[in-house]
Amino acid sequence: MEGIALTSCETAMGWVGIARSARGLLALILPRPIKQAALRPLIERWGLEGISDDPVLDDLKARLQRYFAGERVVFDDPLDPTVGTPFQRRVWAATREIPYGETRSYRWVACRIGSPGAARAVGQALAANPFPIVVPCHRVVQSDGGLGGFGDRPELKRRLLEMEGALKP
Repeated sequence: MEGIALTSCETAMGWVGIARSARGLLALILPRPIKQAALRPLIERWGLEGISDDPVLDDLKARLQRYFAGERVVFDDPLDPTVGTPFQRRVWAATREIPYGETRSYRWVACRIGSPGAARAVGQALAANPFPIVVPCHRVVQSDGGLGGFGDRPELKRRLLEMEGALKP
């Protein structure tokens, strides 16, 4: 695919991988212990030729570094509109409204997008979220206060919520 930029940056929690098209963000890989692990899924999807130090991503990389160091940061970056289904994009847009340091339930997101009975579908859309942190799916929890899913990294969800002050250690 032409016009894809792949890059990575080191943060206080590990290496983050980023993919972007001319239309917006395509993917963000949550912190991994080594650079290659953060880039591998992006390279497998878009190929080695996309690796670059895209100056357009410099600001996002700096904000990710500040975020993972514990600073309150705004992620209003455009998302590539070709990523996801219309339902997923509505879920991701509603999730972006959740303020730093706060949580909302899957049901809240479902109601926000006008589908109050779709809490499970919201969970599935968030499980498919290719833009974690920018689309803060870690801020969506179960109605009973349980953390809910976060792929294979529930400890990272807890750590992020604690860092933001939304959860007590």
